[in-house]
Amino acid sequence: MTDKQVERISSAIAEPRRFKILKDLRKHGEPMGCGNIVDKHGVSHATISHHLKELETAGLIEIERLGKFGNVILKLDVWNAYVARLAQLT
Repeated sequence: MTDKQVERISSAIAEPRRFKILKDLRKHGEPMGCGNIVDKHGVSHATISHHLKELETAGLIEIERLGKFGNVILKLDVWNAYVARLAQLT
């Protein structure tokens, strides 16, 4: 994982709602519908869409689109590589 990728992920998860979305996805253990994420956070679809786009750009999630619906998939391999890279800082 490059320094740029680490910076991009760090920036994305610095926003508390995005970090909570990641925790929710991990806890759920399987793809989660965008609508479920909206319901869980109690904010507008547009707000969640913005946060999901930032997480997707950082490489942490993948959105599987099914018509006008989408399932959000946590990319655990990327998350694990990020955590491993952070562990090297000590």
